[in-house]
Formats: sequence, C-alpha cells, structure tokens
Amino acid sequence: MDYSTIKYEIRDGVMVLRLNRPERMNAVNEAMYSEITDLLQRHREDPDIRVVVLTGSVRIKEGLEKQAFCAGADLKKHSEGERTHAQKRKYIEQAHETTRLLYRYPKPIIAAVNGPARGAGAEMAFSCDFITMSDEASIAFPETGLGTFVGGGVTLHLPRIVGLMKAKELIYTGRVLHAAEAVELGIALYSYPMGMFMDKVMEFAVEIAGKAPIPTAMAKKYLQGAYLFDLETVLQLEADAILACMDTDDWQEGIDAFAEKRKPVYRGR
Repeated sequence: MDYSTIKYEIRDGVMVLRLNRPERMNAVNEAMYSEITDLLQRHREDPDIRVVVLTGSVRIKEGLEKQAFCAGADLKKHSEGERTHAQKRKYIEQAHETTRLLYRYPKPIIAAVNGPARGAGAEMAFSCDFITMSDEASIAFPETGLGTFVGGGVTLHLPRIVGLMKAKELIYTGRVLHAAEAVELGIALYSYPMGMFMDKVMEFAVEIAGKAPIPTAMAKKYLQGAYLFDLETVLQLEADAILACMDTDDWQEGIDAFAEKRKPVYRGR
C-alpha cells in the first residue's frame, strides 16, 4: 500500500510513524486512519520492530516552520457535502478502530507530541503507552466548542490519569494544556525543548527496544487489561454520543462556523 498521509522509517528496533498532512496541520481523515491501521497491522509481528513512535511533522509556510502533531478531525472535509447516518457511523467506527489498535498493539507505542494535539489527535496520543511532549507542544479536547463529543476512550482514560473533576474541566471547557502543565498532571511523561526532543524520545524508545520483547508485550497486555476492563462499552457509548451530536443542528453550526471563520451560535438542538 502506498501511503499519502503518513511516512515511516525503521531504525534501532524503532518504527517512527510520522503523520504527514502538514498543509492541514496533520488533521486526520479516513485515509489517514486507514493508512495508520494498515502500517501497524503489517508490522505487528515484525521481529525487527520493538517499539513504535507516533509523531507529527513540520509545516513550512512563507519560509517559517511550524510544528504540528495533529489538529484533530479535518473539519474542512466534514463541511464538504452531506453524509448519511450510516456514513457518519462508519467514520466514527474507523476512528475508534485506530485508537483501539494503538491501545492494544503488542509493542509499546510512544506518542511524541511535537506540536498542537487537538481532538482526534489527542485521542490517538492517549491511546499510546506514553505521551511525551516538546516544550512548544500543547494538548486539548475542543469538542464541546465544536458541537461534538470526545472519542477514543478519553472519557475513561482521562479521569484515571487526572481525576474526575479535572477531567470534567478539561472536557467541558476544551482548555489548552501546555507541556509543562501536562507533565505536572501526569498526562505527559516528560517534555524537552524541540531541538533535543526527538533525540530524547529515541533514547527512551531504544532503551525499551533493548528489553526482551515477549515479556515487554506481556507486560503491556496485562497492565492495559488491569487498567481498562470495559473499553468496548466506553467506545460504544462514545460512538453513540458522537453520532447523536453529528445529527444535531448545533453540530452543523459548529462546522459551518469553523469554515466561515466566525463564532458559532448554538441553540441546543
């Protein structure tokens, strides 16, 4: 399969999977979900890969570089044309299949958040074993401001990391967390200046890759199992909630306001 939305390289037992839609700040679409899933499944049993690093890319505009992990769902794509109820559900299930695969993958996965991670991008990061961040990076769940709902198991993962009250604050308000606060809250393992960030991520990845792969895989399986005992229920509830949001006037208003670069006016219907 030829990839148009991702790139990857393998070295020292580590596969670096790089989201590659820099012109859209790596906003995720169906093709990206499909390509991430295909790449991971193809290398699932590859003995030369012990660890996966999921990271973003750099957007160059007017000669300036801007780091991006993933801006979330591609709302520009959502605003183009109507989708049937079945098409909306298929999109949600494809997104959840990707986050499920990241969470249950037999090899450790490190999210190297090099720039803004929003919505679906943050959900992918939370599905990894570790979140690491550059000092310039940030993470947020802006869904309530866009008339939709979080997915990817976030309503289960986030409260267990930061506590229920803090999780409510972050999801209700969509407040942006910068790297230092994310580390303080336990969301991110560490942060480093961008100039040394990927070197530090690779040092950590290579250290894990040097361990015995079978017990490492077993450790992940049992740690994840103990931590998350009802993922399927949560994913189904989130899928139903997202679908219900997508069928409202307010969801369309959020999409239209985004496309028209104006403040949305929500009516609760």
